[in-house]
Amino acid sequence: MKFQAEDNQAAFTVSAHGPGFVEINRVRFESGVCVASDSAPEPWGEQGFAELTEQDFARLAERAPEVVIVGTGAAQRFAPPALLRALIQRGIGFEVMNTAAACRTYNILVGEGRRALAALVVEAPTQD
Repeated sequence: MKFQAEDNQAAFTVSAHGPGFVEINRVRFESGVCVASDSAPEPWGEQGFAELTEQDFARLAERAPEVVIVGTGAAQRFAPPALLRALIQRGIGFEVMNTAAACRTYNILVGEGRRALAALVVEAPTQD
């Protein structure tokens, strides 16, 4: 399935995702990453959702996006309000969802020309 719009090829978009990875413009990341349409991906939340700090979210707020899409891993989890304080204080919108949904939502927003930032927790695949 194609994930990115034809007219926004220069933007950083999620080209694939699955258990234990996210690909941004076909570059694979196997740990947490944040990305905006106009800037290269960088590490974020590499230790997992439970280890996120206020500083992690402050870094996102400093980039001044219109909206932050937080991918919390395989399951949707809600961050305590204290972690989101930097976004709230700056009036930056945010949505929290599982990482797969966050990847899709981010791509849609970027395709619409929005100043979106995706902060994606990537969890190791479970061994069955």
